Amino acid sequence: MHTPTPADGFAWVTGASSGIGEYVALALAAEGWTVLASARRVDALQDVAAKASGPGRIIPLPLDVTDLQGVRAAVAGAVATHGPMALAILNAGTYKPDGARGLDAGDFARTVDINLMGTVNCLDALLPGMIGRGKGHIVIVSSVAGYRGLPRSLSYGATKAALINMAESLKMDVERYGLKTQLVCPGFIKTPLTDKNDFPMPFLMPVEKAAARLVAALKGDGFQITFPRRFTWGLLLLRRLPDALYFLLARRTLR
Repeated sequence: MHTPTPADGFAWVTGASSGIGEYVALALAAEGWTVLASARRVDALQDVAAKASGPGRIIPLPLDVTDLQGVRAAVAGAVATHGPMALAILNAGTYKPDGARGLDAGDFARTVDINLMGTVNCLDALLPGMIGRGKGHIVIVSSVAGYRGLPRSLSYGATKAALINMAESLKMDVERYGLKTQLVCPGFIKTPLTDKNDFPMPFLMPVEKAAARLVAALKGDGFQITFPRRFTWGLLLLRRLPDALYFLLARRTLR
């Protein structure tokens, strides 16, 4: 499967105004990519673009991933201006701790709209072009929270589990067209989203290091990219445990 390079077209990164998305965009620009960076906040995207160094560049492409028509128009305009999209890193997401007490259907729906349907909207906009060219690289950013149910993660965990399943299905469907698909499942990364957590976060990784790991793994053939390994391997093991043992360990260690 062909891994695109900057010579094949531009890279698109969503959720690029902060966190992993910001630092992935910067790392790609340093490798020579023209990066179309998307988020809702224009001023934040401009700040990210100003930090770019190296042979590449970052161009703000403001949009709301929950607006399907807006995403379609933005992608069509980007392709018309900058040529083909070679790499798409679909990273936009939100997180709000939630549990049974105080469950709010509106907040839950908002998380689904951003994390899951936002990714679907982006795929809707980019897949026809990549399939038509017979080349392209799609990266879906999920989370280890999608491996199994975790405390206080009703909506977030549900959307991340859906993304894992969707990425697996997508890989099998689009590889016949020559497209490469990868799935990213980070553990705890120090970002504005995790800064709101009031519970222990084992092996918390600096966002710059996480972005470097992600970008380096894009060149490989592996489907799933996880980090930090000491934490994510433990959760992968929990994923394979019988239900009774999993719930016992989860209650004791993941509160």
